[in-house]
Amino acid sequence: MDPKPTGPAQADQAGSARRKALGDFLRRARERVAPQAMGLPAGARRRTPGLRREELAQLCGISVTWYTWIEQGRDISVSPAVWARLADVLGLARAERHYLFELAECADPEHGRDLITPLPAHLADCVHSIIAPAYILDRCWNMLARNAPLLHLFDGWPDRDPAPNLLRYIFMDPAARELVVDWEQRASRVVAEFRADAGAHADSADVRSVLGELLQASSVFAHWWTRHAVVDREGGLREFNHPRDGLLRYQQLTFRLATRPDCKLVMLLESGQGRK
Repeated sequence: MDPKPTGPAQADQAGSARRKALGDFLRRARERVAPQAMGLPAGARRRTPGLRREELAQLCGISVTWYTWIEQGRDISVSPAVWARLADVLGLARAERHYLFELAECADPEHGRDLITPLPAHLADCVHSIIAPAYILDRCWNMLARNAPLLHLFDGWPDRDPAPNLLRYIFMDPAARELVVDWEQRASRVVAEFRADAGAHADSADVRSVLGELLQASSVFAHWWTRHAVVDREGGLREFNHPRDGLLRYQQLTFRLATRPDCKLVMLLESGQGRK
């Protein structure tokens, strides 16, 4: 029995399979684009549906030979800008575009610049149906939805705030220092979590506005922001000194929304360690 390929040979096989999948995906996407939608005549001599290779190459400003090599799965270097033009001309949906750049193994230059779509109509109802404290944050950490248990945990916030933002609460509301156990430690991690969220949207006006306000209003936020730490908003133990219920312990779980990847659902499940 021949030994299985390892090392460089195995990596080459994986790369070849990835390039073939990428070429097949582009061909399928090309075949579904109506020539008329691109201002091209349908033509009576078209033997296959969609755009021809030379038409797509011309629309993207690249040579037909080069595009043919891409579709054939050859090992050639393609810039992110070319992948972006292909995605735009082919009219790829968000998930398709993400798939294209995953196969191409490069970052989408337009990542994070997509238009913000409204939250699904019944998402707030979903949050209200959760029995544990739960809320939804957007990329600026504006609180888009929350339920009654969360309102109780935060002792009436965010109803006190006409535009509730978790970052403003943590760093600008004195009540947060009383509520959050080990506030300074949590605050440092919150800054690192926000940097991870905001990185893809750093040039967005809404993110710049919130960041500028916090840097000016909170010396603690400004201090930790200059440290350039970046961490995911992972789960873990969260403790609160509630003014009426005493010490409360929760395990935090965070979920990204499929329809709005810039938003996240956060749930606080009562910890097995119980209350004191």
